[in-house]
Amino acid sequence: MLNSKITSEEMETIKQSYTEIFEKCNNSQTGHQYRTVKQSTIEVPAEQRKEFWEKLYAEPGYAIWIGNYKDVLLDKQANNLISEFIAGKIRERVTDPDTAEKLIPKNHGFGLKRLPLEDNYYELYNRDNVHLVDIKSNPITRVTATGIDTVEAAYDLDVIVYATGFDAVTGSLLRMDIVGKNGVKLKDVWSDGPQTYLGLQVRGFPNFFTVLGPHNGATFCNIPRCAESQINWLTDMFRFIRDNDVQVVEPSLEAQENWTELVYETAAKTLFPQVNSWFNGDNSNVSGRKRTFLLWAGGNLSYRDKCNQVRDDGYEGFLMGYRRAK
Repeated sequence: MLNSKITSEEMETIKQSYTEIFEKCNNSQTGHQYRTVKQSTIEVPAEQRKEFWEKLYAEPGYAIWIGNYKDVLLDKQANNLISEFIAGKIRERVTDPDTAEKLIPKNHGFGLKRLPLEDNYYELYNRDNVHLVDIKSNPITRVTATGIDTVEAAYDLDVIVYATGFDAVTGSLLRMDIVGKNGVKLKDVWSDGPQTYLGLQVRGFPNFFTVLGPHNGATFCNIPRCAESQINWLTDMFRFIRDNDVQVVEPSLEAQENWTELVYETAAKTLFPQVNSWFNGDNSNVSGRKRTFLLWAGGNLSYRDKCNQVRDDGYEGFLMGYRRAK
């Protein structure tokens, strides 16, 4: 993460640049100020590539994830190269080689899962009072009154933090127990994965909008910036609804099916569906969960263009019921 103090002068410069900063964010694929490099990872000479990655790694924030070469999240060979670079950085920061190897992901490439930002996380493993236990090779057998027992040893602990995960994107919506027309429940409609139109509405649930739900352009983006454009778009839609005495809005079945299929086709062009992650709805805590991609992977600009096209075509794909004349 590379957090650092911001001087009052620097803060004033940032405040004076808000308009420019927001404009850069709104005109990027991820809602950040970063821009993907148009070059391919493979076509860049190795030394030049390493120099560029060293520069990105030394910058704060998501620079190395979304300000990288255009194919690091699309091409397996390119992703292998950046993954090995990151592995080398972990080996540099962790003094014990065995611990370093345990900390290097082996089941996914760099950036193919949600990228956590950290400050001095790896350096913590260099402390004498910090120990890493790999519970895949040394499984937990039981939790006791004094700590945790594994196959190989017992560990006395004062506090145990259970990192059990969360049900991303759809979990909060499904827990609301939302009911649509004819008593149909959203959790039943989405039992094999979400189906949406623009990630904004679901067939059979009129007047129900999901601004940050599955298949939505703001969910896999810099949410405050990308959600803002959606709120503006919905505001225009609600003006249309008000001005035209519309009472009911829901998507057509065809529009929903086409959009859902486009979501999956777009994701398939990336490496994201090839790993187990919450991007794909993977959750061992939810029995029977079908693996489907939950996000719009096409970027902020293409999503916004699609929404604007729908608006300009008279909200094509939305079925609207109008107030009856008295």
